[in-house]
Amino acid sequence: MRLCTANRTVPRTWTVELRPQRCGPELVCPRCRPTTTSASGGTTARSAALAHLARHARLDSLPAHLRTCQCHERGCHWHPRHRGCSGPIVLALARQQGGRLWRLADVCTACAGATNHAAIVPEPQLAATPSPHKTEAPTKNGTEDPSARIRVRDMLSYLAVALPSPTGPQARLLALQCALRADDQGRTQLPPGLLRGMHLHGEGMWWHELEQAHWLYRPPLSSTNGAAAQLLDATLLSPRPGRRGRARAADWALRTASAPALRNQGPGLQLAAVALAVHVSPDAASGTADAGQVARSCGLTGSQLVTALEQLATTGVLTAWTLDVAMDDLAWQTVSR
Repeated sequence: MRLCTANRTVPRTWTVELRPQRCGPELVCPRCRPTTTSASGGTTARSAALAHLARHARLDSLPAHLRTCQCHERGCHWHPRHRGCSGPIVLALARQQGGRLWRLADVCTACAGATNHAAIVPEPQLAATPSPHKTEAPTKNGTEDPSARIRVRDMLSYLAVALPSPTGPQARLLALQCALRADDQGRTQLPPGLLRGMHLHGEGMWWHELEQAHWLYRPPLSSTNGAAAQLLDATLLSPRPGRRGRARAADWALRTASAPALRNQGPGLQLAAVALAVHVSPDAASGTADAGQVARSCGLTGSQLVTALEQLATTGVLTAWTLDVAMDDLAWQTVSR
Protein backbone atom coordinates (compact mmCIF):
# COMPACT_ATOMS: atom_id res chain seq x y z
CA MET A 1 0.00 0.00 0.00
CA ARG A 2 1.29 3.47 -0.89
CA LEU A 3 1.05 6.18 1.69
CA CYS A 4 0.13 9.67 0.54
CA THR A 5 1.08 12.60 2.75
CA ALA A 6 -0.41 16.04 2.37
CA ASN A 7 2.30 18.51 1.37
CA ARG A 8 0.23 21.16 -0.35
CA THR A 9 1.48 24.71 -0.12
CA VAL A 10 -1.24 27.12 0.96
CA PRO A 11 -1.30 30.01 -1.56
CA ARG A 12 -0.86 33.39 0.07
CA THR A 13 -0.78 35.61 -3.01
CA TRP A 14 -3.46 38.12 -3.92
CA THR A 15 -3.62 40.46 -6.90
CA VAL A 16 -5.95 43.21 -8.00
CA GLU A 17 -6.10 45.06 -11.31
CA LEU A 18 -7.31 48.60 -11.88
CA ARG A 19 -9.04 48.73 -15.25
CA PRO A 20 -9.82 52.16 -16.70
CA GLN A 21 -13.49 52.74 -17.46
CA ARG A 22 -15.49 55.70 -18.68
CA CYS A 23 -16.95 56.34 -15.23
CA GLY A 24 -13.66 55.75 -13.42
CA PRO A 25 -11.30 52.83 -12.78
CA GLU A 26 -12.72 49.49 -11.71
CA LEU A 27 -11.02 47.15 -9.28
CA VAL A 28 -10.98 43.54 -10.51
CA CYS A 29 -9.92 40.70 -8.23
CA PRO A 30 -9.48 37.17 -9.65
CA ARG A 31 -10.68 35.67 -6.37
CA CYS A 32 -13.86 37.75 -6.30
CA ARG A 33 -15.15 37.07 -9.82
CA PRO A 34 -17.48 37.62 -11.52
CA THR A 35 -18.13 40.92 -9.74
CA THR A 36 -15.99 44.01 -10.00
CA THR A 37 -15.77 46.78 -7.44
CA SER A 38 -15.90 50.42 -8.39
CA ALA A 39 -12.88 52.33 -7.13
CA SER A 40 -14.61 55.69 -7.24
CA GLY A 41 -15.84 57.70 -4.29
CA GLY A 42 -13.97 59.25 -1.38
CA THR A 43 -10.88 57.09 -1.75
CA THR A 44 -8.48 56.83 -4.64
CA ALA A 45 -8.20 53.75 -6.80
CA ARG A 46 -4.85 53.00 -5.20
CA SER A 47 -6.28 53.12 -1.69
CA ALA A 48 -9.18 50.90 -2.73
CA ALA A 49 -6.77 48.34 -4.16
CA LEU A 50 -4.64 48.28 -1.01
CA ALA A 51 -7.70 47.96 1.22
CA HIS A 52 -9.00 45.06 -0.86
CA LEU A 53 -5.67 43.22 -0.62
CA ALA A 54 -5.50 43.83 3.13
CA ARG A 55 -8.95 42.33 3.55
CA HIS A 56 -7.87 39.16 1.75
CA ALA A 57 -4.77 38.89 3.94
CA ARG A 58 -6.89 39.13 7.08
CA LEU A 59 -9.45 36.58 5.88
CA ASP A 60 -6.79 34.13 4.62
CA SER A 61 -4.68 34.26 7.77
CA LEU A 62 -2.24 31.40 8.35
CA PRO A 63 0.04 30.47 11.28
CA ALA A 64 3.59 31.72 10.85
CA HIS A 65 5.12 28.24 10.71
CA LEU A 66 2.93 27.31 7.70
CA ARG A 67 3.74 30.37 5.62
CA THR A 68 6.21 29.93 2.76
CA CYS A 69 7.90 32.20 0.23
CA GLN A 70 5.41 32.44 -2.62
CA CYS A 71 8.08 33.98 -4.85
CA HIS A 72 10.28 30.90 -4.38
CA GLU A 73 7.30 28.65 -5.15
CA ARG A 74 7.06 30.38 -8.56
CA GLY A 75 10.74 30.09 -9.41
CA CYS A 76 11.65 33.54 -8.06
CA HIS A 77 10.68 35.27 -11.32
CA TRP A 78 9.30 38.33 -9.54
CA HIS A 79 12.75 39.88 -9.14
CA PRO A 80 16.27 39.91 -10.62
CA ARG A 81 18.63 37.15 -9.61
CA HIS A 82 20.03 37.40 -6.08
CA ARG A 83 21.81 35.23 -3.53
CA GLY A 84 18.77 33.12 -2.72
CA CYS A 85 15.84 32.94 -0.33
CA SER A 86 16.62 33.82 3.27
CA GLY A 87 15.17 35.61 6.26
CA PRO A 88 11.73 35.48 7.86
CA ILE A 89 8.52 35.38 5.82
CA VAL A 90 6.91 38.82 5.44
CA LEU A 91 4.03 40.34 3.51
CA ALA A 92 5.32 42.27 0.51
CA LEU A 93 3.26 44.71 -1.55
CA ALA A 94 4.37 45.13 -5.16
CA ARG A 95 3.27 47.61 -7.82
CA GLN A 96 3.31 46.59 -11.48
CA GLN A 97 2.35 48.13 -14.82
CA GLY A 98 2.67 51.64 -13.46
CA GLY A 99 0.16 51.08 -10.67
CA ARG A 100 -2.50 49.22 -12.68
CA LEU A 101 -1.66 45.89 -11.04
CA TRP A 102 -0.98 45.34 -7.33
CA ARG A 103 0.20 42.15 -5.63
CA LEU A 104 0.35 41.23 -1.95
CA ALA A 105 2.15 37.98 -1.11
CA ASP A 106 4.09 36.06 1.51
CA VAL A 107 7.77 36.22 0.56
CA CYS A 108 11.06 35.84 2.35
CA THR A 109 12.94 38.98 3.36
CA ALA A 110 15.60 38.46 0.68
CA CYS A 111 13.05 38.23 -2.14
CA ALA A 112 11.16 41.25 -0.79
CA GLY A 113 14.33 43.34 -0.87
CA ALA A 114 15.22 42.23 -4.40
CA THR A 115 11.79 42.93 -5.94
CA ASN A 116 11.44 46.23 -7.76
CA HIS A 117 8.62 48.55 -6.69
CA ALA A 118 7.90 46.43 -3.62
CA ALA A 119 7.65 47.16 0.08
CA ILE A 120 7.21 45.13 3.24
CA VAL A 121 3.79 45.78 4.77
CA PRO A 122 3.79 46.16 8.57
CA GLU A 123 1.56 43.24 9.47
CA PRO A 124 0.07 44.73 12.68
CA GLN A 125 -1.77 47.10 10.34
CA LEU A 126 -3.63 44.14 8.85
CA ALA A 127 -4.82 42.89 12.24
CA ALA A 128 -8.58 43.02 12.67
CA THR A 129 -8.45 43.77 16.39
CA PRO A 130 -5.69 44.24 18.96
CA SER A 131 -5.03 41.42 21.38
CA PRO A 132 -6.47 42.17 24.83
CA HIS A 133 -3.75 40.09 26.47
CA LYS A 134 -0.76 42.01 25.18
CA THR A 135 0.55 45.19 26.69
CA GLU A 136 3.51 47.27 25.65
CA ALA A 137 6.57 47.10 27.82
CA PRO A 138 7.54 50.62 28.93
CA THR A 139 11.05 51.88 28.33
CA LYS A 140 13.36 52.56 31.23
CA ASN A 141 14.82 56.03 31.79
CA GLY A 142 14.79 56.97 28.13
CA THR A 143 16.19 53.63 26.94
CA GLU A 144 15.40 53.15 23.27
CA ASP A 145 12.49 50.89 22.47
CA PRO A 146 14.08 48.08 20.40
CA SER A 147 10.98 47.86 18.21
CA ALA A 148 11.10 51.56 17.24
CA ARG A 149 13.57 51.09 14.41
CA ILE A 150 11.63 48.12 13.08
CA ARG A 151 8.38 50.10 13.04
CA VAL A 152 10.03 53.01 11.22
CA ARG A 153 11.75 50.67 8.75
CA ASP A 154 8.50 48.89 7.90
CA MET A 155 6.59 52.16 7.55
CA LEU A 156 9.25 53.68 5.26
CA SER A 157 9.11 50.54 3.15
CA TYR A 158 5.32 50.73 2.95
CA LEU A 159 5.30 54.45 2.09
CA ALA A 160 7.79 53.76 -0.71
CA VAL A 161 4.98 51.95 -2.53
CA ALA A 162 1.94 53.79 -1.18
CA LEU A 163 3.16 57.27 -2.17
CA PRO A 164 3.77 58.37 -5.77
CA SER A 165 7.44 58.11 -6.75
CA PRO A 166 7.92 61.89 -7.28
CA THR A 167 6.98 62.59 -3.63
CA GLY A 168 9.76 64.69 -2.09
CA PRO A 169 11.76 63.86 1.05
CA GLN A 170 10.08 66.49 3.25
CA ALA A 171 6.66 65.15 2.34
CA ARG A 172 7.86 61.59 3.05
CA LEU A 173 9.15 62.61 6.49
CA LEU A 174 5.82 64.30 7.15
CA ALA A 175 3.89 61.21 5.97
CA LEU A 176 6.02 59.04 8.26
CA GLN A 177 5.10 61.15 11.31
CA CYS A 178 1.41 61.28 10.35
CA ALA A 179 1.19 57.51 9.79
CA LEU A 180 2.92 56.60 13.06
CA ARG A 181 0.98 59.14 15.16
CA ALA A 182 -2.49 58.52 13.69
CA ASP A 183 -5.27 56.89 15.69
CA ASP A 184 -7.41 53.96 14.50
CA GLN A 185 -9.64 56.33 12.51
CA GLY A 186 -6.66 57.81 10.67
CA ARG A 187 -6.78 61.13 12.53
CA THR A 188 -3.50 62.75 13.49
CA GLN A 189 -2.59 65.94 15.33
CA LEU A 190 0.98 67.22 15.05
CA PRO A 191 1.89 69.62 17.88
CA PRO A 192 3.58 72.97 17.16
CA GLY A 193 6.90 71.86 18.68
CA LEU A 194 7.11 68.87 16.36
CA LEU A 195 6.31 71.05 13.36
CA ARG A 196 9.06 73.49 14.33
CA GLY A 197 11.50 70.61 14.71
CA MET A 198 10.66 69.48 11.19
CA HIS A 199 10.74 73.08 9.85
CA LEU A 200 7.04 72.78 9.03
CA HIS A 201 5.72 75.57 11.26
CA GLY A 202 5.02 77.69 8.19
CA GLU A 203 2.87 76.85 5.18
CA GLY A 204 4.75 74.61 2.76
CA MET A 205 4.17 72.59 -0.36
CA TRP A 206 4.74 69.30 1.50
CA TRP A 207 1.19 69.13 2.83
CA HIS A 208 -0.08 69.86 -0.66
CA GLU A 209 2.01 67.02 -2.09
CA LEU A 210 0.30 64.53 0.20
CA GLU A 211 -3.12 66.05 -0.46
CA GLN A 212 -2.61 65.93 -4.22
CA ALA A 213 -1.61 62.28 -3.87
CA HIS A 214 -4.95 61.74 -2.05
CA TRP A 215 -3.00 60.30 0.88
CA LEU A 216 -4.36 62.72 3.48
CA TYR A 217 -6.79 65.58 3.89
CA ARG A 218 -6.39 68.64 6.12
CA PRO A 219 -9.72 69.80 7.52
CA PRO A 220 -10.18 73.51 8.27
CA LEU A 221 -8.57 74.34 11.61
CA SER A 222 -10.39 76.33 14.26
CA SER A 223 -7.16 76.99 16.18
CA THR A 224 -3.44 77.27 15.57
CA ASN A 225 -2.52 74.52 18.02
CA GLY A 226 -0.53 72.40 15.61
CA ALA A 227 -1.83 70.81 12.44
CA ALA A 228 -4.60 68.22 12.10
CA ALA A 229 -4.95 65.79 9.23
CA GLN A 230 -7.13 62.87 8.21
CA LEU A 231 -5.37 59.98 6.49
CA LEU A 232 -7.08 58.63 3.37
CA ASP A 233 -4.88 55.56 2.96
CA ALA A 234 -7.34 52.74 3.58
CA THR A 235 -4.60 50.29 4.62
CA LEU A 236 -3.75 52.50 7.60
CA LEU A 237 -7.33 52.84 8.81
CA SER A 238 -7.85 49.35 10.29
CA PRO A 239 -7.41 49.01 14.07
CA ARG A 240 -3.72 48.84 14.86
CA PRO A 241 -2.41 47.65 18.22
CA GLY A 242 0.56 49.35 19.82
CA ARG A 243 -0.28 53.02 19.48
CA ARG A 244 2.19 54.03 22.20
CA GLY A 245 4.89 51.98 20.51
CA ARG A 246 4.18 53.74 17.22
CA ALA A 247 4.41 57.11 18.95
CA ARG A 248 7.82 56.15 20.36
CA ALA A 249 8.89 55.11 16.88
CA ALA A 250 7.78 58.52 15.55
CA ASP A 251 9.82 60.25 18.27
CA TRP A 252 12.86 58.14 17.42
CA ALA A 253 12.57 59.05 13.72
CA LEU A 254 12.28 62.74 14.61
CA ARG A 255 15.35 62.63 16.87
CA THR A 256 17.36 60.76 14.25
CA ALA A 257 16.47 63.26 11.53
CA SER A 258 17.27 66.17 13.88
CA ALA A 259 20.69 64.93 15.03
CA PRO A 260 23.29 67.72 15.45
CA ALA A 261 25.13 66.80 12.24
CA LEU A 262 21.86 66.98 10.28
CA ARG A 263 20.19 70.08 11.69
CA ASN A 264 21.51 72.37 8.96
CA GLN A 265 21.10 69.82 6.18
CA GLY A 266 18.22 69.42 3.78
CA PRO A 267 15.35 66.94 4.17
CA GLY A 268 16.90 64.62 1.59
CA LEU A 269 19.90 63.92 3.81
CA GLN A 270 17.72 63.69 6.91
CA LEU A 271 15.51 61.07 5.30
CA ALA A 272 18.54 59.15 4.02
CA ALA A 273 20.03 59.13 7.53
CA VAL A 274 16.79 57.73 8.96
CA ALA A 275 16.58 55.10 6.20
CA LEU A 276 20.11 53.94 7.06
CA ALA A 277 19.65 54.06 10.84
CA VAL A 278 16.74 51.61 10.76
CA HIS A 279 19.16 48.93 9.57
CA VAL A 280 21.57 49.44 12.49
CA SER A 281 21.03 47.93 15.92
CA PRO A 282 21.07 50.43 18.83
CA ASP A 283 24.47 49.27 20.16
CA ALA A 284 26.22 48.95 16.77
CA ALA A 285 28.23 51.39 14.67
CA SER A 286 27.88 49.66 11.31
CA GLY A 287 25.08 48.47 9.10
CA THR A 288 24.27 46.65 5.88
CA ALA A 289 21.22 46.78 3.65
CA ASP A 290 19.98 46.29 0.12
CA ALA A 291 20.85 49.51 -1.71
CA GLY A 292 17.69 49.39 -3.80
CA GLN A 293 15.52 49.10 -0.71
CA VAL A 294 17.20 52.11 0.90
CA ALA A 295 16.84 54.14 -2.30
CA ARG A 296 13.13 53.31 -2.59
CA SER A 297 12.55 54.30 1.04
CA CYS A 298 13.99 57.72 0.24
CA GLY A 299 12.36 58.12 -3.17
CA LEU A 300 15.81 58.26 -4.79
CA THR A 301 17.43 56.75 -7.85
CA GLY A 302 20.63 54.75 -7.52
CA SER A 303 22.85 57.69 -8.50
CA GLN A 304 20.99 60.03 -6.15
CA LEU A 305 21.57 57.58 -3.30
CA VAL A 306 25.31 57.59 -4.01
CA THR A 307 25.31 61.39 -3.89
CA ALA A 308 23.44 61.33 -0.57
CA LEU A 309 25.95 58.84 0.88
CA GLU A 310 28.85 61.07 -0.17
CA GLN A 311 27.20 64.07 1.49
CA LEU A 312 26.50 62.10 4.69
CA ALA A 313 30.17 61.17 4.80
CA THR A 314 31.13 64.83 4.33
CA THR A 315 28.91 65.94 7.20
CA GLY A 316 30.34 63.27 9.50
CA VAL A 317 27.19 61.16 9.82
CA LEU A 318 29.03 58.31 8.10
CA THR A 319 32.71 57.54 8.57
CA ALA A 320 32.87 55.10 5.65
CA TRP A 321 30.60 53.33 3.18
CA THR A 322 30.90 50.80 0.36
CA LEU A 323 28.51 49.72 -2.39
CA ASP A 324 28.76 46.38 -4.19
CA VAL A 325 27.11 47.27 -7.49
CA ALA A 326 26.94 43.66 -8.69
CA MET A 327 25.08 42.43 -5.59
CA ASP A 328 23.45 45.79 -4.71
CA ASP A 329 24.81 45.42 -1.18
CA LEU A 330 25.38 48.61 0.81
CA ALA A 331 27.56 48.71 3.94
CA TRP A 332 28.49 51.70 6.09
CA GLN A 333 30.13 52.78 9.31
CA THR A 334 28.92 55.47 11.70
CA VAL A 335 30.61 57.23 14.61
CA SER A 336 31.44 54.71 17.33
CA ARG A 337 29.06 54.76 20.29
